[in-house]
This record gives sequence, structure tokens and C-alpha cells, in this order.
Amino acid sequence: MAIAGKIKDRIVTGLKHLVPIVQQQKARDVSEADTVTIVKDLLSSVFGYDKYAELTSEHAIRGTYCDLAVKLNDKLVQLIEVKSAGTPLDDRHVKQAVDYASNQGVEWVVLTNASVWRLYQVIFAKPIDKRLILEIDITALDARKEDQLEKLFLFSKEGFTRGAHTELRDRQDATSRYLLAALLIENDSVIAAIRRELRRVVDVLVDDEDVVRVLREEVIKRDNLEGPLAEAANRRCCRHETRTMRKAREPSAATAIATGLDGDAPSTQPET
Repeated sequence: MAIAGKIKDRIVTGLKHLVPIVQQQKARDVSEADTVTIVKDLLSSVFGYDKYAELTSEHAIRGTYCDLAVKLNDKLVQLIEVKSAGTPLDDRHVKQAVDYASNQGVEWVVLTNASVWRLYQVIFAKPIDKRLILEIDITALDARKEDQLEKLFLFSKEGFTRGAHTELRDRQDATSRYLLAALLIENDSVIAAIRRELRRVVDVLVDDEDVVRVLREEVIKRDNLEGPLAEAANRRCCRHETRTMRKAREPSAATAIATGLDGDAPSTQPET
């Protein structure tokens, strides 16, 4: 994804100024409240958010609070859980923010201690789950290198509005064991292809149900078919299959013109 020069300059300049402060705060083991202050500075000076219009502190959700919330066009799009600068991050730290996000229908959560930044996707299943998409340490990255700049860009306002986070998730999904397992047992086209290849190799016609049963019971590991991530992959495959079938049933534009609005072919006779 191409990153504009002015965004690159802002990220590099902002990090040059703020990373030494982050390192000082970590050495001093400052409080969580002080860490929130530097995180807001990073979100503004490095990642491009408007500190006053797009960042909200202590956002209330069902009587409790998360540290920071991001609003774009007055819509809540991201929650940020902040731990003190000297606290090593742990997946347990993000549980509260994920619970907050699930209550608000927010799909993206960030966990940070100012130096390390983690981006999570909320998995809306029963129970609610999370998925780590990316982790970076801004004190160890060289923003002048393109591959590392792209990681920083994912946390920026421009990256979020352009869907860089969903693009990364989709790239990861392309080789996800859950999605591949779901494709094998939920996608009619894949099952049909397996049946065709079986017919070609062994010259035996096998039912779809038999193919799916063997895949589910003997070929694919059970943990790839169960749990929130597997359920999310199944829903994604089913949605895609439904859209494909619906599109196949829709008449093409040429057919619609040929048949007319009432379903009859338009008359070629001149009007009298």
C-alpha cells in the first residue's frame, strides 16, 4: 500500500521526538495515567489522529470505562487499552477492552504500553474472542525502512480509514488453517472439485455428504473446525457462497435490456 510522503515525514519526525520520552517513561516506571498522556501524543503526532476531535479519554461503556476511544465521523471505531509504560503486555490485559468493544459492536482494539502496540480483531462469537493481528515496538523500529513503515501505517488514521488493517487480516486469512478447513467443508465449489478429481482418479462417483464426512472426521484436525475462529471462518465462507449464488441468479445487464422490464422482449416494430 503506497504511503504518501507527508505521512511518512510525520511518522518519522513524530517518532524521533517522542520515542526518547517513551523510553524515559519506561525507565521511570511511570503510572498508567502518565502513560495515557504520551499515548495520546503518539496517536496525534505520529499516527495522525485529532487529539481533541477524534480521541476520547475514559469512554464510558455500561458504567465502566476504557482508557481511550477513537471516533471517526462521530462513529466509535476503535478502543485502546493502555497499561503503564513499564508493564510487559499480556493477552489478559486486553480482555476488558475486548468486552467493552463487544458491547459496542466495535471490531478493533489496541493494547499498548506506549512502546509496544498490539492490534486485535474482536471475534463476535459465543463466547466473544479476540485475534492478534499485529504487534510492533516503536522503540525498536526504523521508520525509514519501507516494511517497518508499513507496520506503523496500520496504526495510523490514514491506514485505518483506507482499510490497511482489514487488508492485513485478509492476507493472513489466505493461509489461515481455519479458513482453509472451512473452505474444504463449507464451499460447494471446492467439494464439487474434489468429487470431480476423485472421479478422474478412481472412476467412482462419490456423494458430497461422504466427501464432507471424511474430511471432517478423518482428514482435518478437530481443533481447526471448532472454536470462535473456526466459526468465524465458516460464516465468512457461507457469506461468500451466498453472495456468489445470488450473483449467479441475477440477470446480466444485457439480458435485462433484451427482456425489458416486464420480462418480454422489446418490440422491434415501429410505433404507429
